[in-house]
Amino acid sequence: MNKKNPKVDRYLSQAKKWQGEMLKLRRIILACGVTEELKWGKPCYTFQNSNVVIIQGFQDFCALLFCKGALLKDPRRVLRKFGWQAARRIPFTSVREIADLEPTLRDYIQEARDKAALKVNLKPNPKPIPPEFQNQLDRNPRLKAAFGALTPGRQRGYILYFSGAKQPKTRQARVKKCTPQILNGKGLND
Repeated sequence: MNKKNPKVDRYLSQAKKWQGEMLKLRRIILACGVTEELKWGKPCYTFQNSNVVIIQGFQDFCALLFCKGALLKDPRRVLRKFGWQAARRIPFTSVREIADLEPTLRDYIQEARDKAALKVNLKPNPKPIPPEFQNQLDRNPRLKAAFGALTPGRQRGYILYFSGAKQPKTRQARVKKCTPQILNGKGLND
Protein backbone atom coordinates (compact mmCIF):
# COMPACT_ATOMS: atom_id res chain seq x y z
CA MET A 1 0.00 0.00 0.00
CA ASN A 2 1.31 3.47 -0.87
CA LYS A 3 2.03 6.13 1.71
CA LYS A 4 -0.82 8.29 2.98
CA ASN A 5 -0.46 12.05 2.61
CA PRO A 6 -1.01 14.05 5.87
CA LYS A 7 -2.84 16.78 3.92
CA VAL A 8 -5.36 14.21 2.73
CA ASP A 9 -5.63 12.85 6.31
CA ARG A 10 -6.66 16.36 7.42
CA TYR A 11 -9.08 16.78 4.53
CA LEU A 12 -10.82 13.46 5.26
CA SER A 13 -10.93 14.02 9.02
CA GLN A 14 -12.74 17.34 8.41
CA ALA A 15 -15.20 15.99 5.81
CA LYS A 16 -18.75 16.66 6.93
CA LYS A 17 -20.35 14.37 4.33
CA TRP A 18 -19.30 11.11 2.68
CA GLN A 19 -16.40 10.52 5.06
CA GLY A 20 -16.89 6.73 5.18
CA GLU A 21 -17.24 6.52 1.41
CA MET A 22 -14.14 8.65 0.82
CA LEU A 23 -12.09 6.57 3.28
CA LYS A 24 -13.15 3.38 1.48
CA LEU A 25 -12.25 4.86 -1.91
CA ARG A 26 -8.89 6.02 -0.53
CA ARG A 27 -8.04 2.51 0.70
CA ILE A 28 -8.86 1.01 -2.71
CA ILE A 29 -6.94 3.68 -4.63
CA LEU A 30 -3.81 3.52 -2.49
CA ALA A 31 -3.57 -0.22 -3.11
CA CYS A 32 -3.15 0.53 -6.84
CA GLY A 33 0.37 1.99 -6.75
CA VAL A 34 -0.38 5.69 -7.08
CA THR A 35 0.87 8.77 -5.22
CA GLU A 36 -1.55 10.60 -2.94
CA GLU A 37 -1.68 14.41 -3.10
CA LEU A 38 -4.11 17.20 -2.28
CA LYS A 39 -4.87 19.22 -5.42
CA TRP A 40 -7.67 21.72 -5.97
CA GLY A 41 -8.65 21.04 -2.36
CA LYS A 42 -9.43 17.36 -3.12
CA PRO A 43 -7.60 14.04 -2.70
CA CYS A 44 -5.86 13.49 -6.04
CA TYR A 45 -3.91 10.41 -7.03
CA THR A 46 -1.11 10.56 -9.57
CA PHE A 47 1.23 8.21 -11.38
CA GLN A 48 4.52 9.51 -12.74
CA ASN A 49 3.30 13.11 -12.27
CA SER A 50 0.08 12.56 -14.25
CA ASN A 51 -3.32 12.86 -12.58
CA VAL A 52 -5.17 9.54 -12.46
CA VAL A 53 -8.20 9.84 -10.13
CA ILE A 54 -9.72 12.39 -7.74
CA ILE A 55 -12.12 11.77 -4.86
CA GLN A 56 -14.96 14.31 -4.92
CA GLY A 57 -17.70 15.05 -2.42
CA PHE A 58 -20.94 16.66 -3.56
CA GLN A 59 -24.24 17.41 -1.87
CA ASP A 60 -26.07 14.32 -3.11
CA PHE A 61 -23.19 11.90 -3.76
CA CYS A 62 -19.47 11.39 -3.65
CA ALA A 63 -17.59 10.34 -6.73
CA LEU A 64 -14.42 8.85 -8.07
CA LEU A 65 -13.34 11.02 -11.00
CA PHE A 66 -11.10 9.48 -13.64
CA CYS A 67 -9.11 12.38 -15.09
CA LYS A 68 -8.76 10.68 -18.49
CA GLY A 69 -11.80 8.47 -18.20
CA ALA A 70 -12.61 8.91 -21.89
CA LEU A 71 -9.66 6.57 -22.57
CA LEU A 72 -11.04 3.75 -20.41
CA LYS A 73 -12.90 0.77 -21.86
CA ASP A 74 -15.74 0.73 -19.25
CA PRO A 75 -17.08 -2.82 -19.81
CA ARG A 76 -19.32 -2.46 -16.73
CA ARG A 77 -20.83 0.81 -18.05
CA VAL A 78 -20.37 2.63 -14.73
CA LEU A 79 -18.49 5.72 -15.93
CA ARG A 80 -20.60 8.86 -16.33
CA LYS A 81 -20.00 11.88 -18.54
CA PHE A 82 -20.67 15.19 -16.84
CA GLY A 83 -19.41 18.10 -18.91
CA TRP A 84 -15.66 17.64 -19.20
CA GLN A 85 -14.58 15.95 -22.40
CA ALA A 86 -11.74 13.88 -20.95
CA ALA A 87 -12.97 13.04 -17.46
CA ARG A 88 -15.56 10.50 -16.33
CA ARG A 89 -16.81 9.78 -12.86
CA ILE A 90 -18.55 7.07 -10.88
CA PRO A 91 -21.03 8.43 -8.31
CA PHE A 92 -21.68 6.70 -4.98
CA THR A 93 -24.16 7.19 -2.17
CA SER A 94 -23.00 4.43 0.20
CA VAL A 95 -19.96 2.45 1.32
CA ARG A 96 -21.87 -0.69 0.27
CA GLU A 97 -22.00 0.50 -3.38
CA ILE A 98 -18.24 1.03 -3.31
CA ALA A 99 -17.61 -2.39 -1.72
CA ASP A 100 -19.80 -4.08 -4.34
CA LEU A 101 -17.83 -2.42 -7.12
CA GLU A 102 -14.35 -2.80 -5.56
CA PRO A 103 -12.88 -5.32 -8.05
CA THR A 104 -14.10 -3.18 -10.95
CA LEU A 105 -12.71 -0.02 -9.35
CA ARG A 106 -9.29 -1.68 -8.95
CA ASP A 107 -9.33 -2.72 -12.62
CA TYR A 108 -10.39 0.75 -13.79
CA ILE A 109 -7.81 2.51 -11.60
CA GLN A 110 -5.09 0.19 -12.91
CA GLU A 111 -6.12 0.87 -16.51
CA ALA A 112 -6.24 4.63 -15.79
CA ARG A 113 -2.78 4.44 -14.21
CA ASP A 114 -1.42 2.60 -17.25
CA LYS A 115 -2.90 5.27 -19.55
CA ALA A 116 -1.95 8.28 -17.39
CA ALA A 117 0.72 9.50 -19.81
CA LEU A 118 -1.60 9.33 -22.84
CA LYS A 119 -3.42 12.38 -24.19
CA VAL A 120 -7.14 12.63 -24.79
CA ASN A 121 -8.02 14.13 -28.16
CA LEU A 122 -10.32 16.99 -27.25
CA LYS A 123 -12.91 18.25 -29.68
CA PRO A 124 -12.94 21.98 -30.34
CA ASN A 125 -16.04 23.96 -29.45
CA PRO A 126 -18.58 22.81 -32.03
CA LYS A 127 -20.19 26.18 -32.56
CA PRO A 128 -19.13 29.79 -32.34
CA ILE A 129 -20.33 31.85 -29.42
CA PRO A 130 -23.98 32.75 -30.12
CA PRO A 131 -24.47 36.45 -30.97
CA GLU A 132 -26.72 36.98 -27.94
CA PHE A 133 -23.89 35.94 -25.64
CA GLN A 134 -21.17 37.66 -27.68
CA ASN A 135 -23.10 40.94 -27.41
CA GLN A 136 -23.16 40.59 -23.62
CA LEU A 137 -19.43 39.80 -23.55
CA ASP A 138 -18.70 42.89 -25.69
CA ARG A 139 -20.82 45.13 -23.44
CA ASN A 140 -19.70 43.76 -20.09
CA PRO A 141 -15.89 43.58 -19.58
CA ARG A 142 -16.38 41.93 -16.17
CA LEU A 143 -18.45 39.14 -17.76
CA LYS A 144 -15.88 38.74 -20.55
CA ALA A 145 -13.04 38.41 -18.01
CA ALA A 146 -15.04 35.95 -15.89
CA PHE A 147 -15.92 33.82 -18.92
CA GLY A 148 -12.30 33.88 -20.09
CA ALA A 149 -11.18 32.67 -16.65
CA LEU A 150 -13.41 29.57 -16.82
CA THR A 151 -11.90 26.25 -17.83
CA PRO A 152 -12.34 25.32 -21.51
CA GLY A 153 -14.83 22.63 -20.49
CA ARG A 154 -16.98 25.10 -18.57
CA GLN A 155 -16.85 27.57 -21.47
CA ARG A 156 -17.87 24.78 -23.83
CA GLY A 157 -20.78 23.83 -21.56
CA TYR A 158 -22.18 27.37 -21.65
CA ILE A 159 -21.68 27.72 -25.41
CA LEU A 160 -23.49 24.43 -26.05
CA TYR A 161 -26.30 25.42 -23.67
CA PHE A 162 -26.78 28.86 -25.25
CA SER A 163 -26.47 27.49 -28.80
CA GLY A 164 -28.98 24.73 -28.09
CA ALA A 165 -31.87 27.19 -28.05
CA LYS A 166 -33.48 27.72 -31.45
CA GLN A 167 -35.11 31.07 -30.69
CA PRO A 168 -33.05 34.25 -30.05
CA LYS A 169 -35.38 35.11 -27.13
CA THR A 170 -34.60 31.78 -25.48
CA ARG A 171 -30.85 32.27 -26.02
CA GLN A 172 -31.12 35.75 -24.45
CA ALA A 173 -33.03 34.35 -21.47
CA ARG A 174 -30.43 31.64 -20.97
CA VAL A 175 -27.59 34.17 -21.11
CA LYS A 176 -29.36 36.40 -18.59
CA LYS A 177 -30.04 33.47 -16.26
CA CYS A 178 -26.43 32.20 -16.41
CA THR A 179 -24.62 35.55 -16.15
CA PRO A 180 -24.48 35.58 -12.31
CA GLN A 181 -23.11 32.04 -12.28
CA ILE A 182 -20.39 32.94 -14.82
CA LEU A 183 -19.49 36.04 -12.78
CA ASN A 184 -19.05 33.77 -9.75
CA GLY A 185 -16.64 31.53 -11.67
CA LYS A 186 -19.04 28.59 -11.78
CA GLY A 187 -19.73 26.17 -14.60
CA LEU A 188 -23.19 25.45 -15.94
CA ASN A 189 -23.72 22.44 -13.65
CA ASP A 190 -21.70 23.56 -10.59
